[in-house]
Amino acid sequence: MRGHGKIWGFQTFNGLVAIGSLVSFVVAMSCAFLYLFPRVPPVIHSYGISNSTTSVEKCNVFEGRWIPDESYPLYNASQCPFAEIGFNCLANGRKDKGYAKWRWKPKNCDIPRFDVRAVLETLRGKRIVFVGDSLGRTQWESLICLLMTGVEDKKSVYEVNGNKITKRIRFLAVRFSSFDLRIDFYRSVFLVQPASAPNRAPKRVKSTLRVDKLDEISKDWIDSDILIFNSGHWWTPSKLFEMGCYFQEGKSLKLGMPITTAFKTALNTWASWAETMINTTRTSVFFRSFETSHWSGRNRNSCKVTQHPLSSSKGRDQSSISNIIIKIVGKMTVPVTVLHVTPMVAFRSDGHVGTWSDNPSVPDCSHWCLPGVPDMWNEILLSYLLPGNDISLQ
Repeated sequence: MRGHGKIWGFQTFNGLVAIGSLVSFVVAMSCAFLYLFPRVPPVIHSYGISNSTTSVEKCNVFEGRWIPDESYPLYNASQCPFAEIGFNCLANGRKDKGYAKWRWKPKNCDIPRFDVRAVLETLRGKRIVFVGDSLGRTQWESLICLLMTGVEDKKSVYEVNGNKITKRIRFLAVRFSSFDLRIDFYRSVFLVQPASAPNRAPKRVKSTLRVDKLDEISKDWIDSDILIFNSGHWWTPSKLFEMGCYFQEGKSLKLGMPITTAFKTALNTWASWAETMINTTRTSVFFRSFETSHWSGRNRNSCKVTQHPLSSSKGRDQSSISNIIIKIVGKMTVPVTVLHVTPMVAFRSDGHVGTWSDNPSVPDCSHWCLPGVPDMWNEILLSYLLPGNDISLQ
């Protein structure tokens, strides 16, 4: 019995040592995993906004539904000299006005009602910069038109170089002189630098996109208080390969690089620039996700504009472009807010320009009427900026 007791005690001791070693190994591995792969905070921010009751609930402002609201639209595009005639659907003959009378209602909260005087005072002395394609320019025009409703002397609002709003112009800046406020737009549809074809490139290569270099005008974006980016609509075969435009990294021509890979590379280039060049203690940075179009038909060349929002998103609430944006922004070391509008615009087949543009022979199921859907993007953007709404930019 004494001999068996010694053996049992020895085995028990060895077992405890083995268990302790195993626990230590698991703890060490867990710490190493957390060190190598830290938990990334969500990039689509939830925040507290007072709802119809006295409580404050966590709310993802991009989860919700469109509800009719007779207080909309918030401005008349015909009285706003900065709204392109091509986006002024009512002036171009659209008869049904219902598309302009919808408001986005998040599930658990309300977006603050637009108070133009409060917004103008909040933005006093600021510089706002939009960078992107024509969809970004539409949001830029929308914001100017919204803010002009609170300015008594309309002549105090002007484009700094006297330029008219056109589709191809590289830079536009509107100044609200009474508020020392400037709102700029830079046309940079890819965000990265376009370049001529390198020497000895195949004949089909007419130009390239330097996915490893940000657009050369990026130096003009830095000195801003609010910076809003968008991109995605030009990252298509028809805008790239069919036009003889291919991708380039350094001196290397990437003829076989898929568009999605190139977009990821370009966005990582943008992210590295933002982390290095932008002073985020001063500048609030936003990136708007992809805005779903409503083209239909076998070749996606048919444009049917409805009178009311769709009851189902029909899968348009998902976008590979948006997924890439969210993933890359989520890995950044500086605060960037994703304005994830993809789900909310998926229902708005009624909001497109259609045949009510300055060129009715060419239907348009990509761009939006003004006033219309882009106004809501700006109301959400402004809700992040207004004081007292319990909304954190970071």
